[in-house]
Amino acid sequence: MEELKLEIFGRVQGVRFRHFVKETADSLKINGYVTNHTDGTVLVIAQKNREDLEKFLSIIQKGSLFSKIRKLSYSWCKPSQKLDDFKIKIDNSFIIDQTSSFLNLGKHILNKNINPPRHIAIIPDGNRRWAKEKGLLETEGHVRAIRYEHIYSIFEESRKLGVEYLTFWLFSTENWKRDKNEISKLFLLMTRFLKKFEKDALKNKIRFRHIGRRDRIPEKLLKAIISLEEKTKEFKEFNLQLAIDYGGRDEILRAVNEMITRGTKSVSEEDFMKCLDTRDLPDPDMIIRTSGEYRLSGFMPVQGTYSEFYFTSMHFPDFGPKELRTAVSSYYERQRRHGR
Repeated sequence: MEELKLEIFGRVQGVRFRHFVKETADSLKINGYVTNHTDGTVLVIAQKNREDLEKFLSIIQKGSLFSKIRKLSYSWCKPSQKLDDFKIKIDNSFIIDQTSSFLNLGKHILNKNINPPRHIAIIPDGNRRWAKEKGLLETEGHVRAIRYEHIYSIFEESRKLGVEYLTFWLFSTENWKRDKNEISKLFLLMTRFLKKFEKDALKNKIRFRHIGRRDRIPEKLLKAIISLEEKTKEFKEFNLQLAIDYGGRDEILRAVNEMITRGTKSVSEEDFMKCLDTRDLPDPDMIIRTSGEYRLSGFMPVQGTYSEFYFTSMHFPDFGPKELRTAVSSYYERQRRHGR
């Protein structure tokens, strides 16, 4: 027996979606429960053999008559406890539950921001603070943060949520002021990550790009960057960007100098954007910063003009798929007018 966990986003409250889930589960003799979350999503826990659970998942993904599933996130595990039947789980009274369901339906109908963020950029802050709180060496925070399974779990979740581009700012132009041993450790971890990532990038058709300066990056890391960019340049399904030796002011200065070198006399916004490191990327719809800092520190000052910001006190080594879903959920609550 296996357990399937589903988190469903979209118009799934106030439209009898839970009853549809229960009827489907009962028809396949699946045990578990379905419940509404206050953020407008629906959680489903289902237990049975893998074959029947996959049938269940296939049916649920299509949605019911009046529902509209925007995105669906799921995971498999072994059950921690056996469930005997399938229930519609209500945490509060029936009246409160129904009121909450219809309020979330109203929010969904009125909310014009119904598409997932196409590009999410993350400022992964707090590695050293995390290590200090754990009584560990500061470099251990970087080890945990750039651990392959950690990073990969975040962009796997991004893909499930419908994100097409995911950017991590791993090393800023100001980070050169840090201890040389710490810098060397960071670059070593990045090199190891890219070498391990290559296999999954080729298998899953993930395009890789580097953002930032290249003239100061260590030779081994630079070779790994160039090699992976070349091998994945034709992929389009998902895009991972690592900002290494990147700073917003530095990027602008390099763009200006490039235009001066070309002899450009008059510059349009379009011309300027084509000289930035992100020339072939969409602007980030959402910028996430961890560890409780409420600033961008010069990250994508031009591209982030209309980005939605999400700040969390959680240090990046502890930031994972669950917190990413919370961030994306808050994104859907916002109306993006872009000056209109």
